[in-house]
Amino acid sequence: MARRSVSTSSVAAGTGQVVSHRVFTLPNLVSLIRLAGVPLFVYLLLVAHETIAALVVLAVGASTDWVDGQLARRLNQVTRLGQLLDPITDRAYIVVTVLALTVSGAVPWQLTAVLVAREAVLALSFPVLWHHGYQAPLQVHYLGKTATFVLMFSFPVLLLATVGGVVQAVALPVGWALALWGAALYWYAGVLYLIQAAQVVRAARRSLR
Repeated sequence: MARRSVSTSSVAAGTGQVVSHRVFTLPNLVSLIRLAGVPLFVYLLLVAHETIAALVVLAVGASTDWVDGQLARRLNQVTRLGQLLDPITDRAYIVVTVLALTVSGAVPWQLTAVLVAREAVLALSFPVLWHHGYQAPLQVHYLGKTATFVLMFSFPVLLLATVGGVVQAVALPVGWALALWGAALYWYAGVLYLIQAAQVVRAARRSLR
């Protein structure tokens, strides 16, 4: 019986939160709906050329970034799938959105390069972690969540600036202030994740001695 209970759930390190292997939960459904908003946003912006509708989808996706995590903790429905879906959804919104905004002309390629380079650097750490037997997602740092929120808030503002006129005069400096602040925090959080990954690797190597 003990073996069976361990196989269906575990405890998140440092939190005491039980992590189950359930799939069909309300937080996971919210994450999947948010993830589905990514291709919908791209279609509306680049194919249908419905800027306002794309702006609404992006704003909803950005403003609900915290919902799935809060629901999981409050309902005691933290799952392994949810721990994977949440960062995947956040990265999809940031990378895909900034690429789409660059194609549309709302964002210059320099910002896109900065954000994509950060993701590429972090991606290089994943095979190293897997090689050392660490397959769980790294613990999410509050700075990482803050950076994601700021960036995801900046994107709708920058898209709104494409409307022109008075709206552009107000939205453009606000959007860029948020984007630059978010990008700096995003890279800083990335460095913290790399330090965390290095600590995991060192611990794995010590355990083999």
